[in-house]
Amino acid sequence: MTEQLKEIGTRLEELRNICDISAEDMARQMEMSLEEYRAYEEGQLDYSFSFLYNAANILGVEVVDIMSGDSPKLSTCVVTKKDQGIDVGRDKSYDYSHLAFTFRGKRAEPMIVTSQPSNKTPVMHEHDGQEFDYILSGKMKFYIGDISYELSKGDSVYFDSGKPHAFKADGDKPLKFLAVVIK
Repeated sequence: MTEQLKEIGTRLEELRNICDISAEDMARQMEMSLEEYRAYEEGQLDYSFSFLYNAANILGVEVVDIMSGDSPKLSTCVVTKKDQGIDVGRDKSYDYSHLAFTFRGKRAEPMIVTSQPSNKTPVMHEHDGQEFDYILSGKMKFYIGDISYELSKGDSVYFDSGKPHAFKADGDKPLKFLAVVIK
């Protein structure tokens, strides 16, 4: 368990308590077992964006509230300089950099996602809304339902993110892409 995972879990539990939602209710709404949900709150499991996005929607907060504990403040314009997005460091094979973390009332969550090649089978996730992914470098194997696509630099995919989906870096080079999750 990393310190960052523990901090996110603590914020998740605090927000749930503020909203007066029991852990059992939260687990049910997240469509997982109570034990699995508790493991997230204890910082024992790594967070997918889908998990954070779904939890934020249930709690009525921004994803960044759970990620950083710093509520968005701006509502006119946010400029994020190169490599200055808020990082959601995951394990070494996967990283998100949120590009509009200080904008209040977002209708979309733009992120740069970087993934290292791995032999692990990707886990399918789903969340409300739609998603647009644009490949910046590397190759992506994109899965949606029973279908898979191979995408390269300059390719994009737009999809119903309520359908089970996953991706992984394909080949031996890191994958970097712009992901925009639309509520």
